[in-house]
Amino acid sequence: MRKLLILLFVIMFGISCGAQDCVCDEQVVGREHMFCEKGALSNMVTITNLRNIICKGNAFKVAFSCKFWSDCAKAGDRVNFDVPDAIYTQEGTLLIPAGSKVVATVIRIDKQRVPNKNARVYLNFECLVFPDGSAFKMSAKPLTKDGSLKEGPWNTAGKLTAYTLGLGIVGAGAGTGFAFIPNPAKLGVGYAIGIPVGTTVGLITGLITPGLKYHAKAGEVVTLILCEDLELPKNCER
Repeated sequence: MRKLLILLFVIMFGISCGAQDCVCDEQVVGREHMFCEKGALSNMVTITNLRNIICKGNAFKVAFSCKFWSDCAKAGDRVNFDVPDAIYTQEGTLLIPAGSKVVATVIRIDKQRVPNKNARVYLNFECLVFPDGSAFKMSAKPLTKDGSLKEGPWNTAGKLTAYTLGLGIVGAGAGTGFAFIPNPAKLGVGYAIGIPVGTTVGLITGLITPGLKYHAKAGEVVTLILCEDLELPKNCER
């Protein structure tokens, strides 16, 4: 009996020592740098013997996997993005392999409103998935002034221009008609009256109508910024 107890003690002690021997202390082995995106708050990457840690404030680009329409989406919907190119540090360490995916959740959609307020989509990028299926928790948002996605100023300006030109043409036509009624010689006067009135009405109409919905095509690029450190185990590098 005594020998049996001694044997059990030796086995348990050996297992305990073996487990302790397998524990590796994490040590920082270097500091590297991301290629900095415009507006990023950091480009630091901490390299340890166990992990690559992309620090909070870093930014990188992802692309919509499928088309996205704000009028067809709602809070809670999942939206998939692709990482089109492998992401390396400036020093050459692979951080995120090409073909990885990023999964985001819609947390809020502000519909387009009067006067001329564009729809805004708020996303939380919450999961990074490597091509081999390894998944890592992340927290990021679009790198924009208010953290939302919306149509750009050029699209908004295009809408106003369309209203202005469209009703300007209508005004020119109306002016032409009015000029021909009393006297064809007054065609220039009709244009002079009709075009300014039409364009003014068009501009005002464009300003007081609802803004644009947010539409993104598959492959459209979005820059995200990390809200927390993104920790990637070294044994998941590809």
